[in-house]
Amino acid sequence: MPISAVEIDDRVADVRVTDSALEVRLRDGRVIAAPLAWFPKLAAATPAQRKVWEPAAAGYGIHWPEIDEDLSVAGLLRATR
Repeated sequence: MPISAVEIDDRVADVRVTDSALEVRLRDGRVIAAPLAWFPKLAAATPAQRKVWEPAAAGYGIHWPEIDEDLSVAGLLRATR
């Protein structure tokens, strides 16, 4: 299937935070992964706090209410370090 036929959907489908990485699965199947060290509030949170996330900004962002952290998909897509 040519890339032009693929429907792009940048909204968050799932989030996983390990001890070393943040992984965000988008609705179109793409996965964004970045080192957890890039996100100090998430890195400092407990595993239980990291699991409690909710979609934000109509699905184009992620909010962790227990640690008051917000990330946008756009920011994750353009992040480089």
